[in-house]
Amino acid sequence: AVAAAAAAHHQQQHQVAVQQQQQQQQQQQLLSRDEETLYQLVVELIEPHTREHGLLELSKRREQFDDLALVLWHSFGIIAILIQEIVSVYPLLSPPALTSSASNRVCNALALLQCVASHQETRALFLSAHIPLILYPFLNTTPKTRPFEYLRLTSLGVIGALVKPTPSPSAYGAGDSTEVITFLLSTEIIPLCLRIMESGSELSKIVAIFIVQKILLDDVGLSYICQTYERFFAVGTVLSHMVNQLVETQSVRLLKHVVRCYLRLSDNPKARQALRQCLPEPLSDGTFSQVLKDDVTTKRCLAQLLLNLSEDLGSS
Repeated sequence: AVAAAAAAHHQQQHQVAVQQQQQQQQQQQLLSRDEETLYQLVVELIEPHTREHGLLELSKRREQFDDLALVLWHSFGIIAILIQEIVSVYPLLSPPALTSSASNRVCNALALLQCVASHQETRALFLSAHIPLILYPFLNTTPKTRPFEYLRLTSLGVIGALVKPTPSPSAYGAGDSTEVITFLLSTEIIPLCLRIMESGSELSKIVAIFIVQKILLDDVGLSYICQTYERFFAVGTVLSHMVNQLVETQSVRLLKHVVRCYLRLSDNPKARQALRQCLPEPLSDGTFSQVLKDDVTTKRCLAQLLLNLSEDLGSS
């Protein structure tokens, strides 16, 4: 009986080992197939007659390929092709003549650049090539039609991918690379984002204020914005207008970013002093208490902001 039990146990272990081996082989085959598909689609980008299909498929399936950013960056001519796709629509920006199909195609190219911008091993290369600058003409557009709105939103997504935080022990969770922030501050990204924050669609406003918030969270960015009255006034004015709009729209997603921007500004002594005079009243009179009742984190940030300003008032 003991021998029979041992034999059965051994057979069971053998079956488990065989199943595991088969699963590993299947996974390897799938990985191999994915890799083959990836390279086929990248090759499609090279040929003009297959490029549109390659852009669409790679954009749709970009989450499927872990090494997509590396393959795009290190494959000969591919980044140049993506840049060519982007600049080819410049003539359609003014006067506005951007069609939905042209917008979709360039947004697929932008989605691939976003992969490169967000990957740890290609982000610095992407930045040193100054590729973000080719997106600024898109951020500078004003037509409200869907093709233009989609183009602005996707372009903001690329910049947003650059400033996304990495794990950090900072109290604010700001692990953003100062190199990225310094580069962006040397360009006109803040005025472009401010304009979108004021007049874009809700989604575009959320991504634009996310970028401004990440710039503020970096010490270099906070110092830059608070260095002159004009810069602080530009940011403060747009945030104030957003608060007034939020009284009507009650968008929690936008409000939480606005509160975090004000809270971070209050870390700067000069800005804190100015905010005592110009903090929008709805932030301090309980206007948003109902909309924030389920958002404990934002409620805490708002309470901390008001405490920072009252402490300053008490000490002056």
